[in-house]
Amino acid sequence: MKPRLLVVDLWGVGDLAVATPFLRLASQNYEVTLFAKPSAEQLRERFWLDVRIIPFVAPWTAFRGKYRLHKWPWKTLAHLLQTMKGMNFDAAVSARWDPRDHLLMFLTGAKRRYGFPRLGSQVLLTDPINSGKPLVHRYSHWQQLANALGFDLPAHSVLSRQSEGEQIVIHTGASQPVKVWPLERYARLVHWLRHQGYTVQVLCDLNQLQFWREQGEAVVAPRSLTELCALLEQAAIFVGNDSGPGHLAAVSGIPTFTIFGNQTPALFAPIHPASEWIEGAPCRYKPCYDSCRFPVPYCLVDIDEETVCREVELFAAKRIPIQKKR
Repeated sequence: MKPRLLVVDLWGVGDLAVATPFLRLASQNYEVTLFAKPSAEQLRERFWLDVRIIPFVAPWTAFRGKYRLHKWPWKTLAHLLQTMKGMNFDAAVSARWDPRDHLLMFLTGAKRRYGFPRLGSQVLLTDPINSGKPLVHRYSHWQQLANALGFDLPAHSVLSRQSEGEQIVIHTGASQPVKVWPLERYARLVHWLRHQGYTVQVLCDLNQLQFWREQGEAVVAPRSLTELCALLEQAAIFVGNDSGPGHLAAVSGIPTFTIFGNQTPALFAPIHPASEWIEGAPCRYKPCYDSCRFPVPYCLVDIDEETVCREVELFAAKRIPIQKKR
């Protein structure tokens, strides 16, 4: 029997996308169980069929009210930990500098526990890994974990595509408003690209539907990750914010162009080797993740549409032959 490996990744879709190459390779050597949000079930069939999912919404991953301890699902968490303890994991890993992950791995009783210590959490790990500093790309953490477990994770490991689409797929959503480039500018970008002869499909979040309908746009707001992945199949390239859909596109083998604001490409650039991006204005507070100290994220809103139009057109020209334009 293969040794049993627990992978802890309780955060967003983008994090799971970045972890995908690790999960796929680890499954060749280990019986892998992933402790993750329920949305991971929608990705399992497409990306890591052999991985078992234990679903859990960790309250500390909420954007608001995360430390209202009296509202935490303590009974559910205790039951899940007891279940995992009975699974007798040979090893457990987390790619985050997060003592909460390390405590969870310790409480499962995993024989070896690999992670990146912080705030004294090395006492919970049998094999602490020192990557030098936390501000490196998350994918490099998965590479270090792979090395510790005895296999090699290539620098760029994305799915190969049997056939490439011909559309530019633009997704205007993100997990938090602070990451969304203004929709009015996206509308002008769509118009510009169509004027250049490209076929453009717009995807969005549910709360953006009204805006796009008022623009007369045949927009789609995917209701599930399964639907989103199916729509991405039509893409030759993907354009969007620093978001989960962009990371899913990249790991699916689609080159991405990302409009970064309060986050930095050095930490979260999509892992497709042909991906490109435009970075927001410098700010002494970056990276500031899902919030901003200012009334608006100036680093993002100060990126003008003319610059984005020009950069995206150059990016598209590398990937979509003229004869495939519409």
